[in-house]
Amino acid sequence: MNVPNGLLYTSEHEWVKLDGDIATIGITDYAQSQLGDVVFVELPQVGAATTQMQIFGTIEAVKTVSDLFAPVSGAVTEVNGKLADKPELINQDCYGEGWMIKVKVSGATTGLLSPEEYRQKVAE
Repeated sequence: MNVPNGLLYTSEHEWVKLDGDIATIGITDYAQSQLGDVVFVELPQVGAATTQMQIFGTIEAVKTVSDLFAPVSGAVTEVNGKLADKPELINQDCYGEGWMIKVKVSGATTGLLSPEEYRQKVAE
């Protein structure tokens, strides 16, 4: 299981990369492996508001449909348009080309897990 350093994680298996006040968000390698083949992802539009640990979209795999939870609050500044035609990018490269949204962060980024904490949670 790939849990890169330099990212923060949620207990719901999303990752976030903070670059100043812009947060890039996706799901973890563990999450995509548990879901199986991703066939569809529903994401918010640019300008939509996200609230930390509230649902911002859904991901559909062959096995199930799951909610996506925002690691941070803010406004969506970019959506990965490649996922509309190639949702499998989430399985192939969840930390790279399979990112989902970018958010201009407003508010605290507390409550997120370090890579070590996330690895420990998944191992339980």
